[in-house]
Amino acid sequence: MTELARAPQPGRALPADVRGLLDVAADVHRDSPVAAARVRALQERLDEPLRVALAGRVKAGKSTLLNALVGERIAPTDAGECTRVVTWYRRGAVPRVVLHSLDGARRPLPVRRVRGELRLELAEAAAEQVERLVVDWPTAGLAAATLIDTPGISSLSAEASARTQAFLDAGDQLSGADAVVFLTRQFQPADLAFLAAVQRACGGLATTTLSVLSRADDAGGGQLDALIAAGELARRTAELPAVRALSSTVLPVAGLMALGGRTLRHADFVAFRALARADRSAVETMLLTADRFRRPDAPVDLSAEVRRGLVERFGLFGVRMAVALLRTGVQDAPTLADQLVTRSGLAELQRLLAVQFTDRGDQLKAATALRLLERLLREVPTDGDDVLWRGLDRVRSESLELPELELLSRTRLPDGPFPPETREVAERLLGATDPSPAARLGLPPTASAEQLRAAAHEAVRRWQERAADPLARRTTVDAAELLVLEAESLLAALPADDGADDGSAGGAPRPGA
Repeated sequence: MTELARAPQPGRALPADVRGLLDVAADVHRDSPVAAARVRALQERLDEPLRVALAGRVKAGKSTLLNALVGERIAPTDAGECTRVVTWYRRGAVPRVVLHSLDGARRPLPVRRVRGELRLELAEAAAEQVERLVVDWPTAGLAAATLIDTPGISSLSAEASARTQAFLDAGDQLSGADAVVFLTRQFQPADLAFLAAVQRACGGLATTTLSVLSRADDAGGGQLDALIAAGELARRTAELPAVRALSSTVLPVAGLMALGGRTLRHADFVAFRALARADRSAVETMLLTADRFRRPDAPVDLSAEVRRGLVERFGLFGVRMAVALLRTGVQDAPTLADQLVTRSGLAELQRLLAVQFTDRGDQLKAATALRLLERLLREVPTDGDDVLWRGLDRVRSESLELPELELLSRTRLPDGPFPPETREVAERLLGATDPSPAARLGLPPTASAEQLRAAAHEAVRRWQERAADPLARRTTVDAAELLVLEAESLLAALPADDGADDGSAGGAPRPGA
């Protein structure tokens, strides 16, 4: 068995091992100010929330999607000065906005809300002088990760685009982001080049990038079946070799409808209900275009101002969907909000962000720390480094989490270890889309302990056979051996019988956790 698939030592956890190794590195490099500062930055990063950056072209809908993820309108969506700088959104006890200048100075900015939206202004500072804005906001939507809004790439402002590049690719320093959500309406060569640079900055792992086909409702001309067409387009795009090598998946999201669902008010529900109860043919005619819907002389009992607000907050597609849902039986505002969020694609995006990023946050940060520590040892050698090199080798050989992350990334490469039909099973066992034991074994959530054990035994047998195939490539054998360990670890964590107190079929811990 190769080093990639060595059995992990029981009771060891990657983040704790990396933290201990960095403590040793801090002592070894204490007399080198530059090296000590780099080690200290790695230590501090392990204690911070995961950083997820939203990147993409100008007008791709980054700020709208960020607001939808947070559930509040705190990121400016107009083309003002603030959209030309990198802006961090963190969970904080009280609302606060701080401007960080390139010269290291920090200056608080006024916190202003206008019609429920946070307004960011640079005061007298020029965008070229700003390193970043940091917005602290008391909201549960920022509990799992810090979200970072970046200037559009390939924009008319080369300087603004360069800020995003520099933020994500910091050379031998820590990248500004641990993971990236990339928004595009259609992949262009420049998008793929940007994603390749992001992948290099994040350690070569495609699992740290998730792509979104933004404004997905445009795919079908804004009709009610638009997201079905967008979903098919996203699936075809995700299977393109160039995209598959750079992004874990591609999802369609109608950002404006998602944001409308997250921030839906009772007054919005009342307005949608009035439209649903009005003459159907008249409403359908109004909904042909946004201009028609906003006309002052519309044949419904809703003012032009109210209708204008609905289009601004939900988009024409969101208005159409809300009216259709009310006509088909939705009867209250919370249900309507949930349906809009689910149908927009946001709910699936939130789930994958949790599974691929935030639930693996400690592992992603630890893997990055190991990579940059190794680079430091190569660039700044010093007496005592031998203990750090041995520590690096030990952590990598004893961890199941590192090869798991690496294999998840490699499965989607054009020359990956498995064909497409096997790749899906492998990714499922690795917990790529759902970390629960039942999902990883291809069983429903209600599966009994006996069914889980039987499926785990079968997974061990299946991957052992593939690992023993004399005609298989070396990369396939290595990957299959790792999956044997995954299945065996999963089997060991299952209860001995149905009466065991495991909480649920999906409650067993992940391997290596």
